[in-house]
Amino acid sequence: MITLAVILPCYNEEACIPLSAKKLEAKMEALSIQGLISKESRLLFVDDGSHDASWKEISELHNSKPELYSGLKLSRNEGHQYALLAGLEYAYTRFDAAITIDVDLQDDINAIDEMIVKFNVGNDIVYGVRSSRKSDSPFKRQSAPSYYALMKGLGVELVPEAADFRLMSKRAIGALLRYQENNLFLRGLVPQLGFKSDTVSYERLPREAGKSKYPFKKMLALGWNGISSFSSVPLTLL
Repeated sequence: MITLAVILPCYNEEACIPLSAKKLEAKMEALSIQGLISKESRLLFVDDGSHDASWKEISELHNSKPELYSGLKLSRNEGHQYALLAGLEYAYTRFDAAITIDVDLQDDINAIDEMIVKFNVGNDIVYGVRSSRKSDSPFKRQSAPSYYALMKGLGVELVPEAADFRLMSKRAIGALLRYQENNLFLRGLVPQLGFKSDTVSYERLPREAGKSKYPFKKMLALGWNGISSFSSVPLTLL
């Protein structure tokens, strides 16, 4: 059985944290009963400089079950990608593998079972891939395929319809941590690691509490990071 860390970045998610914790606690117990993970596995919440009661919620979870819940608190809001990286760095020396997933659990936690199975047969990276975009706004449904096509045209290797819901082995995390990127874009970095990988398909779910902390402006910034960090084409346009 593997030791698994489930890493959940949080920014002003006081409403989501208790609901997500309850679902994930049941999932971790089921995985342990099935013999897929050890009892030393953990849920790791990374507070990305929240201004609400997110850290209070995380602290209460840890105090109630320190053997299951852990937390990291960043000194300020560094951004979603850096919160993920902080969690991965913490997990690297402590666990056999880590899964990153947004705390709103719109990514289906039932896909975790298959991720672990595919890890156990030799895959160092297992990507969660959306089966459809029915839950997206009309704008996102139209813009996402165009963005993937643009990145492919610029020579950037991405896994289509995969965001930051993925499993990584300890050695894959170690390789990722050797990068020294200023404009972090994990969706582009992880496929470059070169390790054996596979995918798991899932249906994206509606958010149950709170509001999205990833507005249009942040989506544009992330998209531009992907372009500017992995392609020299923008430089030729200056």
